[in-house]
Amino acid sequence: MSRRGFLGGALAAAGALAAPGLLASGCGGSSTSVPPLVVDPSIPWWLQNNFGPVQEQLSATGLTVRGALPPELNGTYVRNGSNPQSGSSADWFIGDGMVHGLRLEGGEARWYRNRFIDTPYYRDGTDYSNGGLGPPIRGNHHANVSLVYHGGKLLASGEVGAPYVIDPDTMETLGWTDFGGKLLNSFTAHSKIDPATGNLHFFGYFFAPPYLRYYVADPSGRIIHQTPISIGGPSMIHSFAITERDVVFWEGPVLFQAPDVPGGLPYGWQPEYGSRIGVMPLGGRGSEIRWVEMPNSYVFHELNAWREGGDVVLDVCRMPSVKDGNRLASAPPQLRRWRVGMGSTMTFSEDVLNDEFALEFPYLDKRYTGREARHGWFVELRDHPDTINPGGIVHRDAATGRAVRWDPGEARHAGEAVFVPASDAAGEGEGWLLTIVYDRAEDASDLVVLEALDVARGPVAEVRLPQRVPFGFHGTWMALEA
Repeated sequence: MSRRGFLGGALAAAGALAAPGLLASGCGGSSTSVPPLVVDPSIPWWLQNNFGPVQEQLSATGLTVRGALPPELNGTYVRNGSNPQSGSSADWFIGDGMVHGLRLEGGEARWYRNRFIDTPYYRDGTDYSNGGLGPPIRGNHHANVSLVYHGGKLLASGEVGAPYVIDPDTMETLGWTDFGGKLLNSFTAHSKIDPATGNLHFFGYFFAPPYLRYYVADPSGRIIHQTPISIGGPSMIHSFAITERDVVFWEGPVLFQAPDVPGGLPYGWQPEYGSRIGVMPLGGRGSEIRWVEMPNSYVFHELNAWREGGDVVLDVCRMPSVKDGNRLASAPPQLRRWRVGMGSTMTFSEDVLNDEFALEFPYLDKRYTGREARHGWFVELRDHPDTINPGGIVHRDAATGRAVRWDPGEARHAGEAVFVPASDAAGEGEGWLLTIVYDRAEDASDLVVLEALDVARGPVAEVRLPQRVPFGFHGTWMALEA
């Protein structure tokens, strides 16, 4: 993949040929000859093509299924994303949150519902063309990035601010929560559930000291621990990781710089700040964190972290720089392995795991969060000079190093693939991937189901959705109780 696709201002893009499978094309059978993806230079890329927002909030039943939905898929898939109600926004990350929910049960697609997340910005009809954001406190923020189901609640979170509680059956907003007053700054877009304890580990970064806090909530959703962590400035820390015994943070030089950013996300690349990775005990105190410097880079998303003897190991989707001038990223993401030696003197090393594909939006079998895992799934990003252009889904087997792609065809574009195990007793990776795929030739979206360990086989089922679903960020699966 060339670097050219990143220089126009996007993350970048994916895939190619439709692999032979059970379903060779979308529900409507899109044409094999498609016009190229064209981006109007007079409109921000995040407001056109399938990034453009939708306004209608639907409740639909009797959805068309092509193929056969696996009978063990009994639950609700929900995905979040930025969807500015006004139709205008100064940045992809700025916009009202919208959740898209789909109930699967008994081999049928029972319903689809999409709803705006009901925040003060949404109720006020805020125009985000010049940013238009205030301090993210007391629900005054977006919840447009991700979702986690924990403590009996479906929580929608943004980059900063408190999470909003979503009704898992209606997709309606129930209000925001600060965990009974115990959330002191923000709730990350990327919390982690420890499979051994059911505890939710999360953090919040903020614009004023202490810039970073780490939290633990017990399985009921009650915060049982919080601690400030000292860092050098108001840096943008999008995600973190846990192992069986560690919490792992990383900082790249992307810092809050409100005076220099009249609109858009108020963060920019400041290479003099440097990059580092820090490790502290799981459930520990911020004063226990240890840091080691590393070459400048930025990582939005990691696949996983785990312990190998005295080392902490992480697989990450790394970019050389982001938010540097008008560019979201300076080069495509590359899958790399970070290794942190935890001896008396900390060490850092880095290896390239895959340079065949540009990989982002990683997902794993979350029963292996913080443990060494064999399987990971990614969205491949296709090259395009003017926009982010998602393509197919890539499965990487860490035991063999082999990466296999499902390519949906030039006109189809997949989002993050959420893994659902076939059963509680299923082995790692034995189950299904759920991803929303946009068909550019038909201007329509499908929920696509892939066999997780055989993505090249192609879809086993596709559900045609009642309206186009814009490209978004992250989703989750909530199994129905037996």
